[in-house]
Amino acid sequence: MTHLRAEDSSVAEEKESRGVIRESSQIFRRNRALGYVSNQVPAVTRYVQRRRDTLLITCIGRSFQVYTASHLRLLHVSGLHPDDITALATDRLHTYTASNKCIYAWRAGKHIRHVYRGHERDVHLLLPFGRNLIAVDRSNVLKVWNIPTDDVYLDVPFKEDEFLITALAHPPTYVNKIVLGSQQGQLKIMNISKNSIVCTLSRHPNRVTCIEPAPALDVVGVGHADGTIIVLNLKFDTVLMAFKQEWGLVTQLAFRTDGPPILVSACSNGYMAFWNLEEHKLAGQLQAHEEQVTTAICLPSEPVVFTTSPDNSMKLFIFDMSDGGARQLRIREGHTKPPLCIRYHGGTGVSILSAGEDSTLRVFSTISESLNKSMGRATYNPKATKKKNRFQYDKHSMPPILEFTSDVAREKEWDNIAAIHAGIIQTTTWTFHKSRLGEHRLVPKQFQNKNRVNFQTETTCIISTNCGNFVIIGYSSGDVERFNIQSGFHRLSYGGFHPAHEAAVRGLACDNLNQYVVSGCSKGLVKFWPFKGNSQKPTAMLRLADGVALMRHHRESCMLAIGLETFKIYVVDMDTRVIVRKFIGHTAKLNDMTFSPDSRWLITASMDSTIKVWDIPSSYMIDHFRVERPCISLSMSPSGDFLATAHVNLLGIYLWANKTLFNQISLRSIDPNEPAPYVGLPTNICDAMELEDAMQELGIDNDEDNVELGEEIDAKYETPKQLSPELITLSGLAASRWQNLLDLELIKQRNKPKAPPKGPKQAPFFLPTVSGLEMRFDVSNAPATNDGSRVLQASSFNNLTAFGKLLEATATSNDFDPAVQHITQLGPSMVDFEIKSLHPDAGGTMLAMRQFLKLIEFMFGTHQDFELAQSYLSVYLRSHGLSLTESPELVKPLRSVSQVQQLAWERIESKLIYGTGVVAALRNFAH
Repeated sequence: MTHLRAEDSSVAEEKESRGVIRESSQIFRRNRALGYVSNQVPAVTRYVQRRRDTLLITCIGRSFQVYTASHLRLLHVSGLHPDDITALATDRLHTYTASNKCIYAWRAGKHIRHVYRGHERDVHLLLPFGRNLIAVDRSNVLKVWNIPTDDVYLDVPFKEDEFLITALAHPPTYVNKIVLGSQQGQLKIMNISKNSIVCTLSRHPNRVTCIEPAPALDVVGVGHADGTIIVLNLKFDTVLMAFKQEWGLVTQLAFRTDGPPILVSACSNGYMAFWNLEEHKLAGQLQAHEEQVTTAICLPSEPVVFTTSPDNSMKLFIFDMSDGGARQLRIREGHTKPPLCIRYHGGTGVSILSAGEDSTLRVFSTISESLNKSMGRATYNPKATKKKNRFQYDKHSMPPILEFTSDVAREKEWDNIAAIHAGIIQTTTWTFHKSRLGEHRLVPKQFQNKNRVNFQTETTCIISTNCGNFVIIGYSSGDVERFNIQSGFHRLSYGGFHPAHEAAVRGLACDNLNQYVVSGCSKGLVKFWPFKGNSQKPTAMLRLADGVALMRHHRESCMLAIGLETFKIYVVDMDTRVIVRKFIGHTAKLNDMTFSPDSRWLITASMDSTIKVWDIPSSYMIDHFRVERPCISLSMSPSGDFLATAHVNLLGIYLWANKTLFNQISLRSIDPNEPAPYVGLPTNICDAMELEDAMQELGIDNDEDNVELGEEIDAKYETPKQLSPELITLSGLAASRWQNLLDLELIKQRNKPKAPPKGPKQAPFFLPTVSGLEMRFDVSNAPATNDGSRVLQASSFNNLTAFGKLLEATATSNDFDPAVQHITQLGPSMVDFEIKSLHPDAGGTMLAMRQFLKLIEFMFGTHQDFELAQSYLSVYLRSHGLSLTESPELVKPLRSVSQVQQLAWERIESKLIYGTGVVAALRNFAH
């Protein structure tokens, strides 16, 4: 639906919650977090019949994410909980989460339906059981909640020294009975309906870590802390078989239900073991994760096992190997350790390069998680590392990447990313196009092992040229070297036979045209070197009062930002080589800086946990805010719509939306010494609903949904045909439906067939037909005769079309909606035919002619289908223009239509002229 007059609108700010200022930045608004997949809380699964797919639900701190098992596509992320989630569970209707001594029941992963309060300590075990929910908290109290009524059905405290609950399960077909496992190694079967213990089983003295019902009746698998696995028959208290997992603690058990009798056990060191229950032996093993496997679930009737781990990854393994083993099928993963450097890559702003403490380089997509990819781990010997197990200790692994530089000019031809590592001299190259580690290790000749004197020298900064051919590297010894990134050969040493600086190089910059190179050292010297020619002496030099900590530049504007060790920031014009701005306000070490795409803003982050925005033209600070953890790296998107930040000891990358792009923001100068307001970090979904907001909905929407179990809520919003009666509204039909009416004769002439159409064979000439483009016989008035005669007797010679009859009916009913609905569904040819058939010479009537004019007046009066009414009126006047002047009864309605049409067009014309005038003025102002 298209509306010609737009209403004034503004983007609503996000709500403040819990009395803490959550959205006090003037420019940036929390958007979402990238790179979170799973943590130490076991994940759960739920099969949805309507989707014919299994949903995977993983915990990521204060919220949970829902994926599809078919493609690991992220469906949605829940709202924030008041504290970290401690337990997850699911049934066919709800997803249950435990947080801060409360239990929340979520519908479709987004809507809270119930809240269960009453636990004195955090809940660590959940088990949905029919219409009941069983919860065990850290005080060893078992509560049975009635799900629909939010009431406690049963409250059973256990003594911790006698039976400390560590696991629970519900065996199939056991009505009102659950199995409890304890720290003491005992099992208890409890009847929650009668609040009684049916029996106590004691088969192993070590702590029970997990209980998993088997596909066979009365059988469960029990895992213990010492690695013992027992397959137990509950009915007869008999051990059917026992296995010993030498790796130690059994974290999870799962039975395959697709045929083969395989029991999957997970361990705390990241391994999984596959036990053959028929042959009572180990069938295979697999290392799935770097850390312990917290989730191992065999999908129902599929040869697939789903795993998660605190290493921030989730995986699907499929059993299709020739020996019956499993291989990795799909994976979603993020950094296993916090990122240290992030940068937007390319000009579209959809890819973020991230280097973490785990020595990996990853690509995160701002569009979809399915586009995320890992470029691998940095290693001295890629071939040797490839032969080893990726989870085993690798002596060839390189230290983490501290900083990297990338360019898209030669992306598909050779390596286009260069990275420096902590504490070493080597610089690695990477290729974004092939998503892997490159072939070169850039080391100057004087620092190679045979020539190296000072083994403490390391790389400190790096920059690539705009052409994509060279990379310039600074070292702690003061050397500045240039390499060809295609061949990996050393090309030039700035300073000749002597180092470029007497102290460690802290920053580098290069202009857009490769005319000069700028370097800064820890003694406060900033030198300008010619890119080519004589590079032994700098062409210019700036001496600063304090040492340089880091440098960032904006190539298009030739602006260079220099962060000093005293937390001051200087902005230097690289063309004139003059300090043009000085910014003072940070109180701790500067971590990173970035320019906005138009170079108007300089955004800085430091260890004082603040992020400040400096307006370069006015030399004022226009925004600042404080975050939970210090920002260690930040990058502005090339389009200026998002700011990406990485924070100390956090695995994610956080996106902040630029509010000035979608809202009118009035910026003012702010005192840099003014305390920065606190802003919470973005959540894992854009505009995630806070728990308090969801609780407000709970008070008015606490009824069970009358939808099929296991299905998700389909909240569909249908746009009304007209948003407001005073708005002139278009029909929304294809333009060809009304534009072709004006040139229909020309189109028919162009599409005229070469041969005339053939009539139906043996058709009696006296049979009445229905008016229209298709040949149809009118048998509606045929009388039923008893003599068997097939000759039709015509009872009326009126040749009005169906549209004409609807128009005549409006003379008495004054209801034009059926006629409007009928004509708007016709194609251009039929509309032309219907309008021409209204004239008495074509089989119509004067009444139909008059009512058509009233129909057009009705369409103009309701402000609907504006363009259709104009087209229909044009065809009507073109076809019957002469006859209208000869019919006095049509002149009066024609004048009424003219007045209504003129008023409607004047409204539109005034808005169009105003809009074009504003655009022309802005265009002239820009020039």
